[in-house]
Amino acid sequence: MASLRSKAVIAKYRMTRRKRIFADARALRQSAESNQTETSQLPDWVRAKFDVTGRDVDGHRCYTLRPRTSAGPAHIFYLHGGAYVHQVESAHWNFLNRLIDVTGASVTVPLYPLAPAHSYRETIPMVWESYEATVGAEAPENQVVMGDSAGGALSLFIAQRLKARGRPQPQRVVLISPWLDITVTDPSMTELDRHDPYLGIEGLREAGRLYARGLDPHDPRLSPIYGDLDGLAPLSVYAATRDVLLADARRLRELTAQRGVRIDYEEYPGMFHGWILQSLPEARDATARIAKLVNVPSPAHR
Repeated sequence: MASLRSKAVIAKYRMTRRKRIFADARALRQSAESNQTETSQLPDWVRAKFDVTGRDVDGHRCYTLRPRTSAGPAHIFYLHGGAYVHQVESAHWNFLNRLIDVTGASVTVPLYPLAPAHSYRETIPMVWESYEATVGAEAPENQVVMGDSAGGALSLFIAQRLKARGRPQPQRVVLISPWLDITVTDPSMTELDRHDPYLGIEGLREAGRLYARGLDPHDPRLSPIYGDLDGLAPLSVYAATRDVLLADARRLRELTAQRGVRIDYEEYPGMFHGWILQSLPEARDATARIAKLVNVPSPAHR
């Protein structure tokens, strides 16, 4: 059963009409235009708590956060969500703070180019170069690739590209409420949309269109659920039942089962998109589960 605190967050979303951002194409574009800047995206408290290094990659910032004490060997490459049109939010930094506290891992966060000013043509190269320059330089058994929403798709794509290039896989790939198919055409999404307090089908479709900029939306670079799912790192998926993107998570579970690919799959009843970023009992539970995975080598690396 969903906690009272999570129900309060949903009620707040309803009262503030949070879903209006994704209500239609026009609303999505207006929201995107006001969420593009990278300035002041790294809070002062993050710099005060962690050892922070930054670099420019293709004109965009990429930050690495390291714990000042009790640092572990794991290095997480974290790709934030935002439907490819919204910049990293304070909730992301709060989540990463909790994640570092329970894992002792270092975390690299690229502030990748966003649509509509950019498209996959700029986003994917920047993300890949950021990975190569940071986490990709670590031993595979210490690498974890993780992302929420659109960042989940980018995370799965990185694993697919590594396989295609004959490169070692990371220790694990963690997908949180992943947006794996920008066509947004799964039949179950219509019903899910009715109960989702945050995302909306029409807004997502417009975000995907802006990001694709004419490329076939079924291309695995945009929608990695259509890509190769065999021979990848162990996959861990965290999904929510009041999230329109639950459809993508369930499809991934079905496809991997059909191909004999094992994944760790967790579905949180009553949770909403991005719940893990909030200060909720369910978020603490999911973060603790992720921490156990991050700190345990996968069978391929033992």
